[in-house]
Amino acid sequence: MTPGRLATLAIDGPAARVTLARPQRHNALVPELLADLRAALAEACASPARTIVLAGEGRSFSTGGDVGAFRDAAARGEAALRAYAGEIVGLLNAAILDLVAAPVPVIASVRGAVTGGAAGLVLAADLVALADDAFLQPWYGAVGFAPDGGWTALLPERIGPQRALGAQAVNARIAAPDALRLGLADAVTPAAALEDTVSAWLAAIAEQDRETLRAARRLVWDDARRAALALRLEAERQAFLALVVRPETRAGMEAFLARRGRPAA
Repeated sequence: MTPGRLATLAIDGPAARVTLARPQRHNALVPELLADLRAALAEACASPARTIVLAGEGRSFSTGGDVGAFRDAAARGEAALRAYAGEIVGLLNAAILDLVAAPVPVIASVRGAVTGGAAGLVLAADLVALADDAFLQPWYGAVGFAPDGGWTALLPERIGPQRALGAQAVNARIAAPDALRLGLADAVTPAAALEDTVSAWLAAIAEQDRETLRAARRLVWDDARRAALALRLEAERQAFLALVVRPETRAGMEAFLARRGRPAA
Protein backbone atom coordinates (compact mmCIF):
# COMPACT_ATOMS: atom_id res chain seq x y z
CA MET A 1 0.00 0.00 0.00
CA THR A 2 1.41 3.37 -1.02
CA PRO A 3 1.01 6.09 1.66
CA GLY A 4 -0.32 9.47 0.61
CA ARG A 5 -2.35 8.15 -2.30
CA LEU A 6 -6.05 8.95 -2.57
CA ALA A 7 -6.64 5.47 -3.97
CA THR A 8 -4.56 2.61 -2.65
CA LEU A 9 -3.71 -0.92 -3.73
CA ALA A 10 -3.09 -3.89 -1.45
CA ILE A 11 -2.50 -7.41 -2.77
CA ASP A 12 -4.25 -9.79 -0.40
CA GLY A 13 -3.73 -13.36 -1.60
CA PRO A 14 -5.76 -13.79 -4.79
CA ALA A 15 -7.37 -10.33 -4.48
CA ALA A 16 -6.06 -6.93 -5.51
CA ARG A 17 -7.90 -4.58 -3.17
CA VAL A 18 -8.26 -1.06 -4.54
CA THR A 19 -9.60 1.44 -2.01
CA LEU A 20 -10.77 5.02 -2.51
CA ALA A 21 -8.95 6.76 0.33
CA ARG A 22 -10.40 10.21 0.93
CA PRO A 23 -12.74 9.30 3.80
CA GLN A 24 -12.82 12.75 5.37
CA ARG A 25 -14.70 13.93 2.26
CA HIS A 26 -16.66 10.71 1.74
CA ASN A 27 -14.27 9.79 -1.07
CA ALA A 28 -15.57 12.65 -3.21
CA LEU A 29 -13.92 12.52 -6.60
CA VAL A 30 -11.13 14.94 -7.52
CA PRO A 31 -8.55 14.55 -10.29
CA GLU A 32 -5.85 13.40 -7.88
CA LEU A 33 -8.04 10.58 -6.55
CA LEU A 34 -9.02 9.44 -10.04
CA ALA A 35 -5.41 9.52 -11.24
CA ASP A 36 -4.39 7.42 -8.23
CA LEU A 37 -7.32 5.07 -8.90
CA ARG A 38 -6.18 4.54 -12.49
CA ALA A 39 -2.62 3.88 -11.31
CA ALA A 40 -3.85 1.37 -8.72
CA LEU A 41 -6.02 -0.40 -11.30
CA ALA A 42 -3.08 -0.62 -13.71
CA GLU A 43 -0.93 -2.19 -10.97
CA ALA A 44 -3.75 -4.55 -10.04
CA CYS A 45 -4.21 -5.68 -13.64
CA ALA A 46 -0.48 -6.34 -13.96
CA SER A 47 -0.36 -8.34 -10.73
CA PRO A 48 -0.98 -12.10 -10.32
CA ALA A 49 -4.27 -11.36 -8.52
CA ARG A 50 -7.31 -13.25 -9.78
CA THR A 51 -9.84 -10.61 -8.74
CA ILE A 52 -10.01 -6.84 -8.20
CA VAL A 53 -12.04 -5.69 -5.18
CA LEU A 54 -13.00 -2.01 -5.29
CA ALA A 55 -14.17 -0.32 -2.09
CA GLY A 56 -14.25 3.03 -0.33
CA GLU A 57 -12.61 3.83 2.98
CA GLY A 58 -14.92 5.12 5.70
CA ARG A 59 -18.70 5.47 5.78
CA SER A 60 -19.30 6.08 2.06
CA PHE A 61 -18.17 4.46 -1.16
CA SER A 62 -18.04 7.88 -2.87
CA THR A 63 -20.24 10.95 -3.09
CA GLY A 64 -19.20 11.66 -6.68
CA GLY A 65 -17.55 14.83 -7.91
CA ASP A 66 -16.44 17.22 -5.15
CA VAL A 67 -18.77 20.18 -5.64
CA GLY A 68 -16.51 22.36 -3.49
CA ALA A 69 -13.65 21.74 -5.92
CA PHE A 70 -15.91 22.70 -8.82
CA ARG A 71 -16.80 25.92 -6.99
CA ASP A 72 -13.11 26.67 -6.46
CA ALA A 73 -12.49 26.21 -10.18
CA ALA A 74 -15.44 28.46 -11.02
CA ALA A 75 -13.95 31.19 -8.83
CA ARG A 76 -10.91 31.20 -11.13
CA GLY A 77 -13.04 31.91 -14.18
CA GLU A 78 -14.94 30.13 -16.91
CA ALA A 79 -11.85 28.77 -18.65
CA ALA A 80 -10.55 27.26 -15.42
CA LEU A 81 -13.94 25.71 -14.65
CA ARG A 82 -14.23 24.22 -18.13
CA ALA A 83 -10.68 22.84 -17.91
CA TYR A 84 -11.31 21.33 -14.47
CA ALA A 85 -14.61 19.77 -15.54
CA GLY A 86 -13.08 18.34 -18.69
CA GLU A 87 -10.21 16.84 -16.73
CA ILE A 88 -12.22 15.24 -13.95
CA VAL A 89 -14.96 13.78 -16.14
CA GLY A 90 -12.32 12.57 -18.59
CA LEU A 91 -10.43 10.81 -15.80
CA LEU A 92 -13.65 9.27 -14.48
CA ASN A 93 -14.51 7.98 -17.95
CA ALA A 94 -11.02 6.51 -18.30
CA ALA A 95 -11.33 4.76 -14.91
CA ILE A 96 -14.67 3.22 -15.92
CA LEU A 97 -13.10 1.98 -19.16
CA ASP A 98 -10.13 0.62 -17.17
CA LEU A 99 -12.54 -1.41 -15.06
CA VAL A 100 -14.42 -2.95 -17.99
CA ALA A 101 -11.11 -3.75 -19.72
CA ALA A 102 -9.61 -5.47 -16.66
CA PRO A 103 -8.49 -9.04 -17.39
CA VAL A 104 -9.99 -10.40 -14.14
CA PRO A 105 -13.40 -10.14 -12.45
CA VAL A 106 -14.14 -6.92 -10.56
CA ILE A 107 -16.08 -6.90 -7.29
CA ALA A 108 -17.51 -3.67 -5.89
CA SER A 109 -17.82 -3.74 -2.10
CA VAL A 110 -20.09 -0.83 -1.24
CA ARG A 111 -21.35 0.84 1.87
CA GLY A 112 -23.01 4.22 2.31
CA ALA A 113 -23.50 6.77 -0.44
CA VAL A 114 -22.83 6.20 -4.12
CA THR A 115 -23.82 9.49 -5.69
CA GLY A 116 -23.14 11.34 -8.92
CA GLY A 117 -20.39 9.97 -11.13
CA ALA A 118 -19.18 7.46 -8.54
CA ALA A 119 -22.04 5.22 -9.66
CA GLY A 120 -20.06 4.43 -12.81
CA LEU A 121 -17.39 2.68 -10.76
CA VAL A 122 -20.08 0.37 -9.39
CA LEU A 123 -21.90 -0.11 -12.69
CA ALA A 124 -18.64 -1.28 -14.28
CA ALA A 125 -18.15 -4.12 -11.77
CA ASP A 126 -18.96 -7.80 -12.42
CA LEU A 127 -20.29 -8.42 -8.92
CA VAL A 128 -21.71 -5.81 -6.52
CA ALA A 129 -22.15 -6.34 -2.79
CA LEU A 130 -24.08 -3.58 -1.03
CA ALA A 131 -24.23 -3.00 2.71
CA ASP A 132 -27.80 -2.42 3.81
CA ASP A 133 -27.02 1.28 4.32
CA ALA A 134 -25.83 1.73 0.73
CA PHE A 135 -27.75 3.71 -1.88
CA LEU A 136 -27.32 5.25 -5.32
CA GLN A 137 -28.60 8.75 -6.15
CA PRO A 138 -27.89 11.06 -9.11
CA TRP A 139 -28.11 14.59 -7.62
CA TYR A 140 -27.36 16.21 -11.01
CA GLY A 141 -30.62 18.14 -11.31
CA ALA A 142 -30.17 19.60 -7.83
CA VAL A 143 -26.94 21.27 -8.93
CA GLY A 144 -27.33 21.77 -12.66
CA PHE A 145 -24.69 19.32 -13.86
CA ALA A 146 -25.32 16.98 -16.79
CA PRO A 147 -25.30 13.29 -15.84
CA ASP A 148 -21.91 11.60 -16.06
CA GLY A 149 -20.31 8.43 -14.75
CA GLY A 150 -22.52 6.20 -16.88
CA TRP A 151 -25.93 7.40 -15.65
CA THR A 152 -26.90 7.63 -19.33
CA ALA A 153 -24.12 5.49 -20.85
CA LEU A 154 -24.51 2.38 -18.66
CA LEU A 155 -27.59 2.60 -16.44
CA PRO A 156 -30.33 2.52 -19.14
CA GLU A 157 -29.19 -0.86 -20.46
CA ARG A 158 -29.22 -2.21 -16.90
CA ILE A 159 -32.65 -1.00 -15.74
CA GLY A 160 -34.26 0.33 -18.93
CA PRO A 161 -34.42 3.88 -20.32
CA GLN A 162 -37.68 4.76 -18.55
CA ARG A 163 -36.42 3.86 -15.08
CA ALA A 164 -33.08 5.54 -15.74
CA LEU A 165 -34.78 8.76 -16.80
CA GLY A 166 -37.25 8.55 -13.94
CA ALA A 167 -34.41 8.39 -11.43
CA GLN A 168 -33.04 11.63 -12.90
CA ALA A 169 -36.46 13.28 -12.97
CA VAL A 170 -37.06 12.96 -9.23
CA ASN A 171 -33.46 12.56 -7.99
CA ALA A 172 -34.45 9.10 -6.77
CA ARG A 173 -32.53 7.47 -3.97
CA ILE A 174 -32.12 3.83 -4.98
CA ALA A 175 -31.81 2.01 -1.66
CA ALA A 176 -29.89 -1.25 -1.41
CA PRO A 177 -32.97 -3.55 -1.57
CA ASP A 178 -34.25 -1.70 -4.64
CA ALA A 179 -30.82 -1.91 -6.27
CA LEU A 180 -30.91 -5.67 -5.73
CA ARG A 181 -34.41 -5.93 -7.21
CA LEU A 182 -33.38 -3.87 -10.25
CA GLY A 183 -30.30 -5.97 -10.90
CA LEU A 184 -27.80 -3.29 -9.88
CA ALA A 185 -26.49 -5.43 -7.03
CA ASP A 186 -25.87 -9.13 -6.52
CA ALA A 187 -26.09 -9.19 -2.73
CA VAL A 188 -27.30 -6.97 0.11
CA THR A 189 -25.98 -7.65 3.57
CA PRO A 190 -25.49 -5.93 6.93
CA ALA A 191 -22.35 -3.82 6.84
CA ALA A 192 -20.64 -6.15 9.33
CA ALA A 193 -21.13 -9.09 6.96
CA LEU A 194 -20.04 -7.31 3.77
CA GLU A 195 -16.52 -8.76 3.86
CA ASP A 196 -17.94 -12.25 4.36
CA THR A 197 -19.90 -11.91 1.11
CA VAL A 198 -16.83 -10.66 -0.75
CA SER A 199 -14.72 -13.48 0.70
CA ALA A 200 -17.24 -16.08 -0.45
CA TRP A 201 -17.14 -14.65 -3.99
CA LEU A 202 -13.35 -14.63 -3.95
CA ALA A 203 -13.33 -18.28 -2.96
CA ALA A 204 -15.79 -19.16 -5.73
CA ILE A 205 -13.77 -17.24 -8.32
CA ALA A 206 -10.59 -19.02 -7.20
CA GLU A 207 -12.22 -22.34 -8.10
CA GLN A 208 -12.84 -21.26 -11.72
CA ASP A 209 -10.35 -21.62 -14.54
CA ARG A 210 -8.46 -18.34 -14.82
CA GLU A 211 -8.29 -18.31 -18.62
CA THR A 212 -12.00 -19.10 -18.91
CA LEU A 213 -12.79 -16.00 -16.87
CA ARG A 214 -10.37 -13.91 -18.93
CA ALA A 215 -12.00 -15.13 -22.13
CA ALA A 216 -15.47 -14.32 -20.79
CA ARG A 217 -14.45 -10.76 -19.97
CA ARG A 218 -12.82 -10.28 -23.40
CA LEU A 219 -15.93 -11.59 -25.15
CA VAL A 220 -18.42 -9.52 -23.17
CA TRP A 221 -16.30 -6.36 -23.22
CA ASP A 222 -14.91 -6.75 -26.71
CA ASP A 223 -13.35 -3.88 -28.68
CA ALA A 224 -16.64 -2.87 -30.28
CA ARG A 225 -18.57 -2.73 -27.00
CA ARG A 226 -15.83 -0.81 -25.20
CA ALA A 227 -15.58 1.63 -28.12
CA ALA A 228 -19.34 2.19 -28.03
CA LEU A 229 -19.20 2.82 -24.28
CA ALA A 230 -16.29 5.24 -24.74
CA LEU A 231 -18.36 7.25 -27.25
CA ARG A 232 -21.33 7.42 -24.88
CA LEU A 233 -19.12 8.46 -21.97
CA GLU A 234 -17.53 11.16 -24.12
CA ALA A 235 -21.03 12.40 -24.98
CA GLU A 236 -21.69 12.69 -21.24
CA ARG A 237 -18.46 14.68 -20.85
CA GLN A 238 -19.42 17.09 -23.63
CA ALA A 239 -22.89 17.62 -22.13
CA PHE A 240 -21.27 18.21 -18.73
CA LEU A 241 -18.98 20.86 -20.22
CA ALA A 242 -21.94 22.60 -21.85
CA LEU A 243 -23.91 22.90 -18.60
CA VAL A 244 -21.21 23.44 -16.00
CA VAL A 245 -20.37 27.00 -17.09
CA ARG A 246 -23.96 28.30 -16.88
CA PRO A 247 -24.81 30.87 -14.21
CA GLU A 248 -27.61 28.55 -13.10
CA THR A 249 -25.11 25.78 -12.40
CA ARG A 250 -22.84 28.10 -10.43
CA ALA A 251 -25.84 29.12 -8.33
CA GLY A 252 -26.77 25.46 -7.96
CA MET A 253 -23.31 24.64 -6.63
CA GLU A 254 -23.53 27.40 -4.04
CA ALA A 255 -26.99 26.27 -2.95
CA PHE A 256 -25.92 22.62 -2.77
CA LEU A 257 -22.90 23.43 -0.62
CA ALA A 258 -24.90 25.75 1.62
CA ARG A 259 -27.50 23.05 2.28
CA ARG A 260 -24.80 20.63 3.36
CA GLY A 261 -22.60 23.12 5.18
CA ARG A 262 -19.62 22.05 3.07
CA PRO A 263 -16.61 24.32 2.71
CA ALA A 264 -14.78 24.51 -0.59
CA ALA A 265 -12.24 21.73 -1.13
